[in-house]
Amino acid sequence: MPLDKFQHPTKEIDGKTFRIIEANISKNRTDFLQQLLTHNKVEVIVETDPPKEGSEQTYTLITPDVTFNPIVKVYNRELRTLEGHRVTPDIWNQLTNKPEPNYWDLGKK
Repeated sequence: MPLDKFQHPTKEIDGKTFRIIEANISKNRTDFLQQLLTHNKVEVIVETDPPKEGSEQTYTLITPDVTFNPIVKVYNRELRTLEGHRVTPDIWNQLTNKPEPNYWDLGKK
């Protein structure tokens, strides 16, 4: 789920409930989030979305941890990058790979 939408979408598969982290995302975004969340010990499952005619393949990233909320994890600064820096909203949204500035340091952007 993008950080600008405070929804708690879930999906049921074979009687088990899964939290949708992000849906309809590109392969690049899928790889980034899967690597980041696996590094932070969050179990993730990648589902291939049904192909749509005339558009590239998209994916849905889900987790069996229904309590996982990316907004809370990012703004509480609980996630770490592979280099050990805290994940900021800009890093989560792939706007930068630098750990600073923080979201509240608008003057430094």
